[in-house]
Amino acid sequence: MKYVFLIAFVLLMITTGIIARKKVKNMDDFFLGGKNVGPWISAFSYGASYFSAVIFIGYAGKIGWDMGFSAIWIGVFNALIGTYLAWALLGKKTREMTHKLKAKTMPEFFEKRYGSKNMKIFSALIIFIFLVPYSASVYKGLGYLFETAFNIPFIYVTLGMAALTGVYIILGGYVATALNDFIQGIIMLVGAMVMFGYILSSPQVGGLSNAISNLAQVDAAKASLVGPHPVSLLGLIILTSLGTWGLPQMVHKFYTVKDDKGAIHKGKVISTIFALVVGVCAYGTGSLSSLFFNAVPDGGNYDKIVPLMLIESAVPELLLGLITVLVLSASMSTLASLVLVSGSAIAIDLGKGVLYKNMSQKFEMNLMRVVCALFVVASFVLSISSPSAIVTLMSLSWGALAGCFIAPFLYGLWSKKASVTGAWASMITGLSVMVVCVVVLPAVSGSNPGGLIRFLSSAPNAGSLAMLLSLAVMPIVDHVKVASRTMAVAPAAEVEKAS
Repeated sequence: MKYVFLIAFVLLMITTGIIARKKVKNMDDFFLGGKNVGPWISAFSYGASYFSAVIFIGYAGKIGWDMGFSAIWIGVFNALIGTYLAWALLGKKTREMTHKLKAKTMPEFFEKRYGSKNMKIFSALIIFIFLVPYSASVYKGLGYLFETAFNIPFIYVTLGMAALTGVYIILGGYVATALNDFIQGIIMLVGAMVMFGYILSSPQVGGLSNAISNLAQVDAAKASLVGPHPVSLLGLIILTSLGTWGLPQMVHKFYTVKDDKGAIHKGKVISTIFALVVGVCAYGTGSLSSLFFNAVPDGGNYDKIVPLMLIESAVPELLLGLITVLVLSASMSTLASLVLVSGSAIAIDLGKGVLYKNMSQKFEMNLMRVVCALFVVASFVLSISSPSAIVTLMSLSWGALAGCFIAPFLYGLWSKKASVTGAWASMITGLSVMVVCVVVLPAVSGSNPGGLIRFLSSAPNAGSLAMLLSLAVMPIVDHVKVASRTMAVAPAAEVEKAS
C-alpha cells in the first residue's frame, strides 16, 4: 500500500503540472498565477510552503529530543506570529504596495521602494545563495524518511525528488504549485493528525493522559512547559515564527492573492488553523521521542529520530504510506516555492532587470525554467555532500534571509520615513551577524567553545539575533538621518532670517 500511495502521489503531481501548463500564457501566469489566486488556495499554499520535511523530520527530531513537551510552543507561535500576524500586518499591504509599484519580486520591491538598483542586485544574489541550503535541508529530510521506510538509498531518493520538483515546476510554474499546494495541504492536515495520534496511542507513550507523566519519569525538565533550555526555545520561536515576515518565498504568497475584500481575512483564518494543527502535531510527535530511545539513535543522528519512531511504534504499512506521503507533500510544496523564488531572483531581477532589459516574455519564461532547473541541481548536490544537520542548514538559510530582509520590507510597507540608508544598514547588520556567529566564532573558538560563544554560534540563536538587530538598527539609522538633516537646515534658515 505504501508504494501505491507513493506512485499515486507522483502521478498526481505530474498530471497537475501538465494541466497547469495550458494555463500559463505569460510570465505573470508562470510566477504570480495571474494575481488571481483565491483565499483557500492561497492559505493552503502559505501553510504548505511553511512546513516541510524540515519540521517533520529535522526540527521535530532535534528540537523534540532537546526540548521535550515545550517544543509544542514553537508550533503554537508559528500559528500566531508566523501565520496570523503575518497575514494581518503584511497580507493586504503587500498586495497593495507591490501592485502599485508593479513589483513582481522582493528585490524589485526594494529597488522601487528605495530607489536603489544595487539593493535589487544584492538582495537577488542573497536569495539565490541562501535558499540553496534551505532546499538541501528539505531533500535531506525526505531522504532520511524514505531510506528508513522504503529501504531506498538516500542518494536515489533525493535524486528522484529533485527530478519530480523540476518537472512540475518547469511545466506549470506557480499555477501548478498553487494547485498542488492545495492538494498537498489536505494530505498534510490528515497525515499530521494521524501520525501524532498513532504515536500517542503507541505502547511506548500510553495515550494522551499518560504522555506527560511518562515523559516526566524519563526527564522531568522535558515534561515541563518551559523545558530544559528556555532561552534556546525562545530563540527557536523567534526564528521560525518572526522569520516568515522576511522570507521572500512566504511573502510571495501575498503578491498572488485575488483582489477581493474578504480574501485576505479568509486566508488569514484558514492558514492559521492549518499552521496550528500541523505545527502542534509535528512538534508533539518529536517531543515524545525520549519515550522511544534512551539515546539519540543511529550514532547520534537527530534526523533519524522521527523515521525510527515510526518503525519502533510498528505503524501499519497503510498508515506508514500515508505519513510518508504527508512528509513528501509538505516538502514538495516548500521546494516548489523555493525554486520559483530563487529562479525569479536570477531570471527577473538580474536577467531582465539588469543584464538584458529588452528581454521578450517568451525568453524570460524559458530563462526562468532553466534557472529553476539549475537551482534544483545545486540543492541536490549540497544535500548529498553536506554533513550538516537539517536544523543547521535551515536555520542558516532563514537567519540570513530574514535577517537581511525583514526590516527593509516591513518598514518599507508601513513607514514613510524608511530610507535607503536605513535599509542598507539593516541588511548589512543582519547578514554580518550570521557570518560572524555561524562562521567566524566557530573558526576562532576551537572545538570546545565557552558558554556564550556556543550559544551565539548556534544557527537558530544567530538567526534570531540577526532579525532582532536588523529591526532595531533601521529605525535608529533613519532617525539619525532625519535629525542630522534638520540640524544642517537650521543654521541656513537662521542666516537667511538675519540677512
